[in-house]
Amino acid sequence: MTVLLKLEQVNAFYGSAHILYDLDLTVKAGERVALIGRNGVGKTTVVNTILGLTTLRSGEIHLGSYALKKPRPYVAAQHSVVVVPQGRRIVANLSVEENLLLGAAVGRDGPWNVPEVYKLFPILQERAHTPGTALSGGQQQMLAVGRALMANPSLILLDEPTEGLAPVIVDQLAEIFNKVADQGTALLLIEQNMSLVVRVAKRYCAMAKGAVVAQGPVENTRDSLLNLESHILV
Repeated sequence: MTVLLKLEQVNAFYGSAHILYDLDLTVKAGERVALIGRNGVGKTTVVNTILGLTTLRSGEIHLGSYALKKPRPYVAAQHSVVVVPQGRRIVANLSVEENLLLGAAVGRDGPWNVPEVYKLFPILQERAHTPGTALSGGQQQMLAVGRALMANPSLILLDEPTEGLAPVIVDQLAEIFNKVADQGTALLLIEQNMSLVVRVAKRYCAMAKGAVVAQGPVENTRDSLLNLESHILV
């Protein structure tokens, strides 16, 4: 199975603060992986390191066969890895449809285009000409996912996608993430909501103190992962 993302012995810093310690992480084509752990263990820093928003002091990052020597925010998307960032980052003063079209800027051919995204998210079509920042939190998350799909990626990194959202919206997102994965897109789900994790992910990687400390298949019970979080992620 093709490896889409591989981090080997990665050490990353914010200034003088050492955040990631010899971190190893791999995501293969078609996988649904959850990166879990308490606040502050470095989950978002993994994404920021891939995007070049931290200082990579040592280790290697590969996007498919491409060795990412100098991470930059735009390089990952060029190599079929896109991010749905924490906080969504919808562009102000652009409509819903204009925000979607930003995702297509990499020019990669594939199954996802505006009509297909609208099929997945009918509410976005209803509000196509509304400013993106005028949407509700859940709708903005749908827009952020749709924008990522417009790049026709092989892998989407979802950074805390359910943060601040009502349970009913989380349920909708779980269904959407599974539909996207069923069509062949790999997912790296960075999440603390164990209910979402057990419904979407097939494999978990648990982080503590800047490193992956445990990984394995996701069992189909919420209790098993809650127990894992309580006893391993210290």
